[in-house]
Amino acid sequence: MARDIGNAQILGYVGNKRDMRFTPSGTEVTDFTVAVNRRSRGSQGETDETDWYRIVCWGKLAELADQFVEQGSRVYVDGRLQIRRFTTNEGVERTSVEVVARDIVFLSSRNNPEGAMPGGGFRESAPSGSRESSRGGRVDEDDFDDVPF
Repeated sequence: MARDIGNAQILGYVGNKRDMRFTPSGTEVTDFTVAVNRRSRGSQGETDETDWYRIVCWGKLAELADQFVEQGSRVYVDGRLQIRRFTTNEGVERTSVEVVARDIVFLSSRNNPEGAMPGGGFRESAPSGSRESSRGGRVDEDDFDDVPF
C-alpha cells in the first residue's frame, strides 16, 4: 500500500514570543513563528529573503515549547503540514498553512542564543515525568545532575 507524506523540516530563528493556551478540554497548545532566511539571485544581484512558518505544538511538547522556546533562539522543527481554511470576522475567507510539530531541537541555550544547547530537543510522544531526546533515548531530570556545564 502506498503512503502519502506531508512532512516539513524547518531550521531557523524564532520570530515572536510563544503563545500557550488550552483547549476547552484542557489540552495544551503552544504556537510560535520561525523565520527561515535564504539567498536568491536575480537580475539585481543577490538578495536575502525570509520565509515565515507558523509552528503549532500540542500536549507535552506544547509545555516544553512554552518553557524553552524564546524569541531569537535557533530551533529545528520536524512536523506535518496542516492547511486550515477559515472565515474572518469581516467575512474574508483565509487559508493558513502551519507545521504541527512532532519534534523540536533547541539549538540555542537561554544564555547563548548563537551557541549549541547540549541535549537537543524533545518529541511529542514523551512519557509523563520524562522526556525523549530527539536522538532516541529517554531523558529523566536526574540524568542532568552530573553534566559539567
